[in-house]
Amino acid sequence: MIKTDILIIGAGPCGLFTVFEAGLMKLRCHLIDALPQPGGQLTEIYPKKPIYDIPGFPEVMAGELIDHLMKQSAPFKPGFTLGERAEIIEKTKEGNFRLTTNKGTEHEAPVIAIAGGLGSFEPRKPPIGNIHDFEDKGIEYIVRDPNFYKGKKVVISGGGDSALDWSIFLANGVADEVTLIHRSKSFRGHPDSVQKVLDMSASGKIKLITEAEVVGINGNETLLELKMQHLPEGESILATDHWLPLFGLSPKLGPIADWGLNIEKNSIEVNTLDYSTNVPGIYAIGDINSYPGKLKLILCGFHEATLMVQSAFKRIYPDKNYVLKYTTVNGVQGF
Repeated sequence: MIKTDILIIGAGPCGLFTVFEAGLMKLRCHLIDALPQPGGQLTEIYPKKPIYDIPGFPEVMAGELIDHLMKQSAPFKPGFTLGERAEIIEKTKEGNFRLTTNKGTEHEAPVIAIAGGLGSFEPRKPPIGNIHDFEDKGIEYIVRDPNFYKGKKVVISGGGDSALDWSIFLANGVADEVTLIHRSKSFRGHPDSVQKVLDMSASGKIKLITEAEVVGINGNETLLELKMQHLPEGESILATDHWLPLFGLSPKLGPIADWGLNIEKNSIEVNTLDYSTNVPGIYAIGDINSYPGKLKLILCGFHEATLMVQSAFKRIYPDKNYVLKYTTVNGVQGF
């Protein structure tokens, strides 16, 4: 049995920052994650993707941000149960929570913080019959290492931030040729990214094809070409080394959906006072929660973690008064 003060489900950026904030209040944390390493989506999906909206970092790679968060939390000696999924939650006689993973590992804590990002997720795949034959043989749904595409011909499909960002990144001296295909003339991504793609298309750095979609795949042992249906011009063939259909992720809450929490559209409803759920002692922070005005940004998750920990301390120690101390004065002292 692993006992701690705050049991954190999800070892992504919000979960790791919770360790730091809790440590300042002398609360111990243990993190559970189904992935085999800390970092969540930032490590598993896009470790080499640049992030631009973290305060103090004009630009930081996703994997590098996780390295910094691990270093920041290290003085507080968090525990980790990795490669296991949180499965069952029960209440103990003492009023704590007992959590059991899919591999039978038991944990106990008075407070649970769900920081599971999108929950369990899988890429949204185009409805092409033989697409599975070329997965990891020229078709990738996630960019783990941009250098993998060095000097290659790359076709990207999608109209959201991921498709736009990777088109811009790979076209700037990485891939030999980048083609972006989108079924509409309008994009769902950030206006600044849309404008960059349009500018790079005008200068010839990106081949932009709108009102089109990939409808077929051909190859031998690896991907060789794509069949494209273009609304104005009909069918055509594109030779390519790699196709990245970046249509986002399909989130699934998994076992979390069975824990008696108020859930709306695969998100957990919370009180913005402290990001508590309808189950006393269980909180939800980061992309997995929902409330009016919610923004799914890492920096918002950091804010949510900070307020959540203040409430968790009062729940664990109802008779103690905690005076917030500034780290600029006292420094950071671990356990």
